[in-house]
Amino acid sequence: MTSRLSAWLLLGWLAASAHHGAPGADGAASPAGSAAAGSTPLVLISIDGFRWDYLDRHPAPNLRRLAREGVAARGLVPVFPSKTFPNHYTIVTGLHPDRHGVVANTMADAVLGRFSLADRAAVEDGRWWGGEPIWVTAERQGLRAATCFWPGSEAEIGGVRPTYWLPYDGQLAGEERVRIVLGWLDLPADRRPSFLTLYWSDVDGAGHDTGTRSPETAAAIARVDRWIGLLLEGLEERGLFGRVNLLVVSDHGMADTPGEQTLVLEDFVDLAGVEVTGETPAIFLRPPPERVEPIRRALAAAHPVLTVWRRESTPRSWRYRDHPRIPPLIVAVEEGWNLREARGATGRPPPLGMHGYDPRLRSMHGILIGHGPGLAVNARVGRIENLHLYELMCHLLGIEPAENEGRLRAVRGLLAKGH
Repeated sequence: MTSRLSAWLLLGWLAASAHHGAPGADGAASPAGSAAAGSTPLVLISIDGFRWDYLDRHPAPNLRRLAREGVAARGLVPVFPSKTFPNHYTIVTGLHPDRHGVVANTMADAVLGRFSLADRAAVEDGRWWGGEPIWVTAERQGLRAATCFWPGSEAEIGGVRPTYWLPYDGQLAGEERVRIVLGWLDLPADRRPSFLTLYWSDVDGAGHDTGTRSPETAAAIARVDRWIGLLLEGLEERGLFGRVNLLVVSDHGMADTPGEQTLVLEDFVDLAGVEVTGETPAIFLRPPPERVEPIRRALAAAHPVLTVWRRESTPRSWRYRDHPRIPPLIVAVEEGWNLREARGATGRPPPLGMHGYDPRLRSMHGILIGHGPGLAVNARVGRIENLHLYELMCHLLGIEPAENEGRLRAVRGLLAKGH
C-alpha cells in the first residue's frame, strides 16, 4: 500500500468517525448497518464522456467482457444540458435539473451567487444540491456509502454525507482510485460500505482536446479499460466478482467540433450588463428585464445554426423551464458547433469535441453496462434515460427511494430474473 493510498484511506476513516450516524429524515440518528445490513455491494462507475459507440470502435476487453457477460443498453440518454454536473447528479437523484437545481456546470443563484466546477466553496455548499442523492438515501436507511469522486458527494446534503468521501483530486492516478475502492471493500463487515462510486475523466478530456476519433481518445479508452481490469482482478482475488453489482455509466457522449465551426455571441449582440452563465454549446443569459425581448429578437436572426429560446419556450422534452436558476434566455448552436461569449474569452482554441447539445442526439448518448447477481446475464436492452437509474440502484440496495421522477419499470430489463 502506497503512502498516498494510506493517506486517502485514513481520510475515509476520519470521515466515518465524523459523519456516520448523521440524522435521518426524522432527525434521529440511523444506526450503522441497521437497514438491509446484508445488501450486496453496488459499485457505480462513471467514465466521463464515453460515447455509446466507443465500444464498437475500440478494443476495450474488460468493458466488453462486462457487457458480454452481463447486461448492456444501446445507449444511456442524458438530460439537458448534456453536461457533467447536471447529469451525474440526475443519475444519483432521479430528478431533472429543473428539480434538483444543478442546472449547468456554471450557474448563478440570487442568494448563493455563482457556481462553477472549480469553485471549491460552491461545490462543497449543500445549498446548491437539491433532491436526495443515493448515498444520502442509503445512509439514512442504515447503509454506509463511499464515494471516490462524484458531483455532490463533497457537500453535506440534508445534513448527511457519505461515510467515506474524498475531495476531488483530478491528479489522483486511476490505479490509486481502484485501490481505494478495493480497500473500502476490504473493511470489516461492520465498516464496509454497501454503495460505492468510482470516477474517471480521461476519456472526456481526450474527446474535448482531440475529437472522438483521435489516437489520444483511443489511448484514453484503453487506459480506463485497463483500470476496469484492475478492479475486476481485485474483485476476483477477493472472491467478490459476480457477488458485487457493478454499474458502468457515462454522463453524456461527445460530438466532433471542427475548430472553424465557432460562433461568438458578442458578434451579434451587446452583452454589457447581461449576466452570462453556461458554456459552449449552450449559453444562458439574464439581461435586465427590458432587454430580454430585444436580445432575443437580435439572436433569433443572427445565424442559421444558432437558436434562442425564452425559458418558458424551451423544448418540453428538456424539462428545463421551472427552476429559478434557469435564466430567461437560452442560446444554443447546432451539433458540431461551438459557441463563445466573446473572442479570446477562454484564451484557448475551440475544443475539437463537445457535448451539451440536445439529449435526443445520438452523439450525446453514453454507455450503460451492468454486471452482478442482481443484474441480467447475456442481455441487451434498448436506450435508457439516466433519470431511471436512481430507482434501479435503490432496488438493488434494498432501500426505499426518496421522491424522484424515475420509474423502476423503465429499467426492469436490466434486472436478473426474479430480482
